[in-house]
Amino acid sequence: MAFSSILYSPIHFTLPNPHHRKPLTITSAIPPLSTATDLSAVANPFDSATIAVIGGGSVAALAAVLSLADPEKRRQLQAEEVGGGDKEVVREYFNNDGFQRWRRIYGDTDDVNKVQKDIRLGHSKTVENVMKMLLDERPLSGVTVCDAGCGTGCLSIPLAKEGAVVAASDISAAMVAEAQEQARKELFGGKDELSPGLVLPKFEVKDLESLDGKYDTVVCLDVLIHYPQIKADAMIAHLASLAEKRLILSFAPKTFYYNLLKRVGELFPGPSKATRAYLHSEADVEKALQKVGWRIRKRGLTTTQFYFSRIVEAIPV
Repeated sequence: MAFSSILYSPIHFTLPNPHHRKPLTITSAIPPLSTATDLSAVANPFDSATIAVIGGGSVAALAAVLSLADPEKRRQLQAEEVGGGDKEVVREYFNNDGFQRWRRIYGDTDDVNKVQKDIRLGHSKTVENVMKMLLDERPLSGVTVCDAGCGTGCLSIPLAKEGAVVAASDISAAMVAEAQEQARKELFGGKDELSPGLVLPKFEVKDLESLDGKYDTVVCLDVLIHYPQIKADAMIAHLASLAEKRLILSFAPKTFYYNLLKRVGELFPGPSKATRAYLHSEADVEKALQKVGWRIRKRGLTTTQFYFSRIVEAIPV
């Protein structure tokens, strides 16, 4: 599952100039943050923009601008439109506009701009890194895996190809339908039967809170971005309760710089509606795992120009 948020915008700062009568105007193009960012609106007119370094004075000016922003009001209006809160906004988005955008990004079509193509690369690297973590220990044949927030099956399908028994779910019915179609296409490969040792993933429309059962491994990629920290803590505890041997999470890392870029993006939401984006510090995620008796064993970071995702693998203490 992914999140749409424009975090690439031209910002104009007017600063006093001690040597001239006219004030100085500085224009800075802020690069986007994403573990999951749909930046289709960035292509025009900002594709040719030059990324500039923000100086100390500009940062101060930017902070003043951000202090006047009211993204919560816009978010509240989004929630009211669909008759609910964060979950309803996410479901609505990924069943409609968000689904169309992310199907292109997760797919192999050429109908993507350069930013979306970069995000596709970043997400595929995350999947590769997670598969490496999973295969480092032993083959996956017969291993039960819960792919929580499976999107279009980018992870579920490679898992099934390795012989894993996959239970995959997503809050979006459109995403699940696409994942089912892609899984049958790739795993059957035009044949009437699956190859020996392969099991077609079981796809379901479910939110994370509704997941149950027990699995050798639970994986949740780029979904915590939809949860504020207090809810993320509860969700991490819930996912850990489903896993018997290991839990793998990826999330948008929270740092001063990334948080600043996120706030800039909220000032420029673009023509498409976006869900909320919540960043999480690695320390907070680790603390949530420790509370339920788990510890981080492996850590990783996937970065491209427009995609940033922290990965942790946790095991019971």
